Amino acid sequence: MSTDAAARTTYLLVDGENIDATLGSSILGGRPTPDQRPRWERVLGFAEQTWGQPVKGLFFLNASNGNLPMSFVQALLAIGFQPIPLSGESYEKVVDIGIKRTLQAIASRGGDVLLASHDGDFAPEVETLVDDEGRRVGLLAFREFTSTALAGLTARGLQVFDLESDVAAFNVQLPRLRIIPLDEFDPLRYL
Repeated sequence: MSTDAAARTTYLLVDGENIDATLGSSILGGRPTPDQRPRWERVLGFAEQTWGQPVKGLFFLNASNGNLPMSFVQALLAIGFQPIPLSGESYEKVVDIGIKRTLQAIASRGGDVLLASHDGDFAPEVETLVDDEGRRVGLLAFREFTSTALAGLTARGLQVFDLESDVAAFNVQLPRLRIIPLDEFDPLRYL
């Protein structure tokens, strides 16, 4: 892997289905309103600021039904993401397969990686990247819903950034029940 800082890129891979499902099912208990959805431009900005280098944002979408949410795709393009609409058979996890292949391709080149997902299916590929000396690898997720397979890689160097508290990706405070580090505890939130 090249360690030339001037040529380094952060690859930001977004598992939109996983983030949306976790937000809707596990946190909100229903479909998020527009105000409750992540501000993806903030996620891109965070990715650029975190390691101080250019970001290539790849947003994976399942287009197996033959339709694209064009307004969302256009919004992603406008803020700087490259939408990657994938299709496949009904039994295939097309987004997961696409992300796994992309993580494998990144492993053979230089660059750092931020993955927005909670999915433990990516642990083998993330582990390979984490073990590549000099490569920075991070996870953007809701910490309390991160798979144990991914969370277990923090001891080996995986950095975990919380989408709400670290990235500030939301316009509203989410109704989360999570372990709060004492230095982040704000009693006013509960009064």
